[in-house]
Amino acid sequence: MNELVHSTKSVATGRKTATPAKATKVIASRTNDPVRTMAGILEVATKEFANKGLSGARIDAIAEATHTSKRMIYYYYGSKEGLYVAVLEESYRRMRQIESELHLEDLEPEAALRRLVEFTFDHHACNEDYIRLVMNENIERGSYLAQSKSIQELNVPAILAIRSLYDRGVQQGVFRPGLDPVDIHASISALTFFNVSNRHTFGLIFKDKAQAAMSAARRTSVTEMVVRFVRK
Repeated sequence: MNELVHSTKSVATGRKTATPAKATKVIASRTNDPVRTMAGILEVATKEFANKGLSGARIDAIAEATHTSKRMIYYYYGSKEGLYVAVLEESYRRMRQIESELHLEDLEPEAALRRLVEFTFDHHACNEDYIRLVMNENIERGSYLAQSKSIQELNVPAILAIRSLYDRGVQQGVFRPGLDPVDIHASISALTFFNVSNRHTFGLIFKDKAQAAMSAARRTSVTEMVVRFVRK
């Protein structure tokens, strides 16, 4: 979508300047695909916020990269902070959507747990922007994510999926009883998040071990840690 430009000058062809009504029609013609426009804004804004944080991100840069205008971004998201919250929500939504496509309920409990850990490891390894967004929001003490009206609902399926596979495992005598699904989720997140969030400092301190932290061997190790923690 082209950037919206409002001018009081006549165009070179000698036509009269568009009246407000005509200008509105022009705007409408350039925004006939709002879903696509908003998706493009979110994609660019994700990288902007991930790289620079909320305070460093520039709406001007997002507008330029998406060939739109600040006015249009504010029209869709209300403010810079509103766009930031939307980016956070979309990042969580994408992850949870993919999780729902794992079909964990079709697998035996231990196989389902392994698949979930491996997916989480792979997702984090391939989505550094997601990790950086979460890190930045923790610097903000979660104050903007707390403003989201959907974040709780977005993450309920993740816990329900773990609860389901865990309860099946306990019933089959595969998993030990007494564990909290949220605690299992936290353990998976911690073991897979660190590999990305700390890989630069870890790499500086331990040199060639940074790449090893993202390797297939590390993936297997993390999976085994979680499975052995849950297994009876």
